[in-house]
Order: sequence, then C-alpha cells, then structure tokens
Amino acid sequence: MTEREAALQAWLGERLGAEDFKLRLLCGDASFRRYFRVEGGSGERWIAMDAPPEKEQSDTFVEIAERLAAHGLHVPRIHAKSLAQGFLLLEDLGSVHYLDALDERSAGTLYGDALAALATIQSCVPNADLPPYDRAMLMREMALFREWLLERMLGLSLDQGEAAALDRICALLADNALAQPTVCVLRDYHSRNLMVCDSANPGILDFQDAVNGPVTYDLVSLLRDCYIAWPRARVRQWAWEYFDLACRSGILRSADKPAFQRWFDLMGVQRHLKAAGIFARLDARDGKPGYLKDIPRTLEYVLQLEDEYPELATLCRLIERVLVALARV
Repeated sequence: MTEREAALQAWLGERLGAEDFKLRLLCGDASFRRYFRVEGGSGERWIAMDAPPEKEQSDTFVEIAERLAAHGLHVPRIHAKSLAQGFLLLEDLGSVHYLDALDERSAGTLYGDALAALATIQSCVPNADLPPYDRAMLMREMALFREWLLERMLGLSLDQGEAAALDRICALLADNALAQPTVCVLRDYHSRNLMVCDSANPGILDFQDAVNGPVTYDLVSLLRDCYIAWPRARVRQWAWEYFDLACRSGILRSADKPAFQRWFDLMGVQRHLKAAGIFARLDARDGKPGYLKDIPRTLEYVLQLEDEYPELATLCRLIERVLVALARV
C-alpha cells in the first residue's frame, strides 16, 4: 500500500466511522486522478476519488458538480470531501459505461437520454463565469497534435509549406469554434464518461474542466466519439435532431441552420487533432499506451470530411502519412 493509499484509507475510516470496508482500485482516466470502489460491511458502496492537490483541482469538481446537480443532472453526490488532501467520497453510479452498453438496439435510447441531458446543460447551467474557451486554448490544444504525435512519437517533420498550411487550417478551426454561440461545455461528454443508470440516465462523470465555449463541442464529443464510431449518416441524423431540440430549448435559433453543419464538422476536426495529440502524450509522458489504439479511429473522422471541405486537403494528406506511420509502430 502506498503512502497516499494509506492516507485515503485513514480518511475514509474517519468519515465512515468504521474499519470494515474494502477498497478496490478502478480503472483510472486520462488524468492524475484515481478512483476506488468502497464497499462497506453491510453492502453499501461509494466511490473514493484520489486527486493529488498539486496536480488536480478538486474544488472545481465540487463546484461544477453542484452547478449541474442544481438543474437535475445526474452527477455523483458528494458525501464527504477533503480538498486539502484531494480526497472525495462520492455516490457510486454503477459499473456500466455507455461504451459497454451501446449497440444497434440500445443506441437510440441511450443517445436520446444523453442528448436530452446535453440540452439541459446548455440551456440551464450558467456559463458566463466559466473559463473562456478562447483562441489561445483552442490553438494550444491543436498544437498537441504536432508536438506529441507528429514530432515526438512518429518523428515526422513538416516542410515549410506543410507547416504553414497546418497553421492556416488550425486558425480556420479556431475561427469556426469562436463563431458559435457559447454554452457550458463539459469537454469530455462521451461514452467513457457517461454511465447507464436506471433512473435519471445518464450519470455524468469528468466535468471539472468545464468552460464557456462552442455549442457544438460536447455534441461532437458524444456523436463523433474517439472510442466508438457510428455510420456517418446516422451521426448526422442525430446531430440534426439535436439542432431541432436546441432550437426548441432556446440554445440555438432557426437562423443558425445554414451554419450548423459546418460548425459541427469543423469543431470535430479541432477536437480530434487535440485528442490524437493527447493520446500520444499519455503514452510518451504518462506511460499510458492504452489510448494509442484509438488514434486511427479519431483521425479517420477528419478524412471523412475531405470531399465536403477541400480546405482540409493538406491536413488529410498529413493524416494519411500519420496513419501509415502508426501502422509501423
């Protein structure tokens, strides 16, 4: 048992007033947080979050959880907290992620629930005081693709023309994001962070990095998921169904219809460049190679758009080189 695990166990003993509980480490996420299932002697279950305070901000998690819960969204209830230590005792939302449950039969219902919850987030949850998803952040995120995937992992160098073209494309993607109406954006609203629940589905995890940002960001996170792919026509159908819901909810206006598809598509390109870079960084910096297998799926979404967006042609040629290089790794 590590020193930090011993401290967590001692803290839980104080909060639960008992010693007859068991801790079981669950799969972590792409951050420095770790999660444990806590099982009490009488069958009670909780989740303990271990978020080292020098690396994670648990106060933000608590604040955003309270903000979401105030509007009826199903986030883990916080039973106890020690922000100084980085420990939280949370409601256990179960063990079934959307990724585990999604199939042809369940997709309509599960995505319907997730889109309804997203509409509540975007129409009800205050966003004006959240950190802005500004140009600097958008560009920093896309730079991860070049630094961690192209250069550090694959050793691919760009000539002057390619580098300039990639810069122009990244600027275009940032312009597209900043042109959109802004809402509360959770940033990781996808199948690994949504739990299947018997009531108030879905349970929502990993929301502490919420920002004030583009209306299509969480939508594309959900529908063009890095971990599971659906036929392109079906994704577009769901996206347009959400557009109608967003208009009825006051999130969007009918006047936004001509721009909506472009907003959605190019927002996806920005997110997928960021995600591919993060997956490479998780391997190289953090020793988490499990995400490398998701890079091809993530970048294939960009290739699907070339026919409709010729301005992405240079990026698509670069991605084709990346996929060839990845196949050799």
